Amino acid sequence: VYLQQEPSRKTLDAMLGFAAGVMIAASFWSLLAPALEMAEGKFLPSWLVVAFGFLCGGGFLRLIDKFLPHLHLNFPISEAEGIKTKLPRSTLMVLAITMHNIPEGLAVGVAFGAVGAGFPEASMAGAVALAIGIGIQNFPEGLAVSVPLRRDGLSRHRSFMLGQFSGLVEVVAGVAGAALVFIAQPILPFSLAFAAGAMIFVVVEEVIPEAQRGGNTDTATFGTMIGFTVMMMLDVALG
Repeated sequence: VYLQQEPSRKTLDAMLGFAAGVMIAASFWSLLAPALEMAEGKFLPSWLVVAFGFLCGGGFLRLIDKFLPHLHLNFPISEAEGIKTKLPRSTLMVLAITMHNIPEGLAVGVAFGAVGAGFPEASMAGAVALAIGIGIQNFPEGLAVSVPLRRDGLSRHRSFMLGQFSGLVEVVAGVAGAALVFIAQPILPFSLAFAAGAMIFVVVEEVIPEAQRGGNTDTATFGTMIGFTVMMMLDVALG
């Protein structure tokens, strides 16, 4: 955002597609697959626990989407979602990206919490791979909010700082996810699936539509495939 020339819409769409691909891959390899493995041999069928957690995660994000005031990138303020408010456009856009970051932080927190709690199915390498993947896709997400803010007339510094601020919720969600694992270890498979469901909701409802909205559908799609591949390789290689 400090550069004189802003990234083109095509570049932003490719980066958003990349972020979507990373999140989809992380949802399976880093969250759902370990959840199914951990739930084996328990009182309930593993698929039932994971399916329930997955749907609960999506439902949780739907509630946030319904009530949290926010504005999708490049949309007019008249199309703001959530509870009606008089918050400025810049704040509403930051809240939209903040909502994206909740499941990402939760996923990383739960993954590291599982390692700290000593679950044999969880590995430090896998948790690190997830953190790296989420960290990589945070770059396009931060840029996606900073550039429109700059375009709306905010200073470069303020646009940059608001983009960074939107990511702080990941830290809070990460700590909450890790704490949840230590407090209620038996529900770890549910927690992993919950984080995956929340992440998939964000991808399907927010990230992919925004990446496709600019008309660069092929670019965004290949970005998604590359992001998926990168996260898959990270998880398999390090996990």
